Amino acid sequence: MMNTEEKLSDYILKARILALKAGKEIMKFYSNNIEFHQKPDKSPITLADRAADKIITNGLNKYFPKIPIISEESVENIYQPKEINLENKIFWLVDPLDGTKEFINKNDEFTVNIGLIKNGKPWIGVLYLPVKRICYVGEVGVGAASWLDNAKPCPISVRSAPSSGPVILASRSHINDETQRWINDLKPSSIITAGSALKFALLASGNADIYPRFGPTMEWDTAAGHAILEAAGGSLFQPNNKPLIYGKPGYKNPHFIACGATNEKK
Repeated sequence: MMNTEEKLSDYILKARILALKAGKEIMKFYSNNIEFHQKPDKSPITLADRAADKIITNGLNKYFPKIPIISEESVENIYQPKEINLENKIFWLVDPLDGTKEFINKNDEFTVNIGLIKNGKPWIGVLYLPVKRICYVGEVGVGAASWLDNAKPCPISVRSAPSSGPVILASRSHINDETQRWINDLKPSSIITAGSALKFALLASGNADIYPRFGPTMEWDTAAGHAILEAAGGSLFQPNNKPLIYGKPGYKNPHFIACGATNEKK
């Protein structure tokens, strides 16, 4: 059970330090008017994205110089080869500010995501909520915890869905008709909309049951949350029940369903 710092791996401890530093830098921008530009894929990017990315990629390269880094905001970064066949290797997947739309809209639902992949599977996850100052961490096969500032880490785990029906999570900014139909067919007891990888934290901490995503995501969007969810006893799979693998050419994810202890598969 992950309830003391001594039981946390060095990967988690170092990544958490960097996530907190990045979050502190992000909050400097959050208190001011937020300017943004559009990337080629039409998604927004801010100065906060770039500043947080620099902190994390520089820090990971310092702490773990032999481990490649794939970061959303550093496509041309020297630490990040554009394409890596990583099925039998370890590499970082970083989204320095996940939920940029939520950040711009100032609804507090954005996260710092740092995930470590091993053999194409999620292994280590660190997910930080700068506004709430809560960090979620997990190591698959060891356990998961929430960690508020300087308090001790508190173990978390998924729950079984209530008899009244599952609580479903949906993306605040990216829900589509296919996802909505799937949710309606499941007859949930309630639906929670949330931005960013916060949805994985809600699943892993037992506050919701299923998160279907039938829209585009990238590997850095899901790696950290996926690891934390599995460490907490949950699962994530494609609609055809195949696992989600990391290190794919282009780093684009297929559709997926993330679950707590319900194991509901549609």
